[in-house]
Amino acid sequence: MTHAIVLLKADRNALADLGSQLADIPGVAEAYSVTGEWDFATMLRLREPDDLAHVVTETISQLPGVTKTQTMVAFEVYSRHDLEALFSVGE
Repeated sequence: MTHAIVLLKADRNALADLGSQLADIPGVAEAYSVTGEWDFATMLRLREPDDLAHVVTETISQLPGVTKTQTMVAFEVYSRHDLEALFSVGE
C-alpha cells in the first residue's frame, strides 16, 4: 500500500466546495481544510504505487480551482489506530 500526503492551494471561490470533492476521490482517505500556506491537506491510501500519479495528476490537480499541489510520499506509517487494530482481539 502507498501512503501520501498531498497539500493543495486553491482559488478563493473554490474553497467552499473543494473539501467534499476531494473526499469523494477514490484513494483519498481524508481531506482537511487547513490554515497557513496551504488550503487543504489530503491523506491518500492507495493499493498500487502507480495509482499515485493518476490520483494526483489526473484527478486532484484537475479539479476546478486547484492552483498548486505538493505531494509527499510516506516511507513509514505510524498510527495509534493501526496499532490498536493490530492488537485487538475482537472487543
